[in-house]
Amino acid sequence: MNPETLNHALASSPSALGVGHFLSHADALGSTLLAVLLLMSVLSWTLIVLRVADRWLAKRRGAAFLLRFWDAPSMDDVATELKTVRHRDPFSLLTHEALQAQAHHAVHGASRLAEAGSASDFVTRTIKKTLDGIVLRMEAGLTVLATVGATAPFVGLFGTVWGVYQALVNIGMSGAGTLDKVAGPVGEALIMTGLGLAVAIPAVMAYNAFTRSNRVLVAQLDAFAYELHTLVAMGQALGGGGASARSAVTDASSQPSPAKVQRLSPRAAQV
Repeated sequence: MNPETLNHALASSPSALGVGHFLSHADALGSTLLAVLLLMSVLSWTLIVLRVADRWLAKRRGAAFLLRFWDAPSMDDVATELKTVRHRDPFSLLTHEALQAQAHHAVHGASRLAEAGSASDFVTRTIKKTLDGIVLRMEAGLTVLATVGATAPFVGLFGTVWGVYQALVNIGMSGAGTLDKVAGPVGEALIMTGLGLAVAIPAVMAYNAFTRSNRVLVAQLDAFAYELHTLVAMGQALGGGGASARSAVTDASSQPSPAKVQRLSPRAAQV
């Protein structure tokens, strides 16, 4: 190839080729792959925005509830306040369900198989089921993010392979093997790989961030559930203030008792 042909190719390619040219000349398969990538991007970003907003609100409400919980004079005051709470965070939901379970067992006793055992056993099972439900809600949407992050690059790569194939076929049919006939169409086909990576990278980053956030929140709920069970099911009075409550929980948990439960982790809930 002489220098004049090379200069002509470099000068004419930018104006004739590009993203717009590639999109306008995409065939049915290429358009379908582009639509799939667009759908993946919309789904992942919608989930990211919704989950970030939900976590931010839950974190604020949970911190405010825990502050009021440990400052409450008694569990009766906590129960009264929970009746006025409109939007429940995981901590207030766990407390509400535990108090409801205690009140239900105190009134009806073990009249059904679902209520068998002591009040402590019934509260324990209720807390475990509530923790399971909270964890399931926290993990909602993570499967979509993981799927998008794992498959979007391959969808883009498939589009690139198909685009290169189409370009080579067209070049072979035209009989022209110059630089402007080869490099332009092949370079356009690489756009699909870039689009696949652009869709996958935010999904993978969001999945990792949400997974870590879930682990932290589950650990906090696990610790709070143990203290909550001690206060609700074992009849330990708060006395007054957050410091007295924590002292009461420590004293109760240091004494061996057959009613003492194991730490309420999601793994234990599945046993």
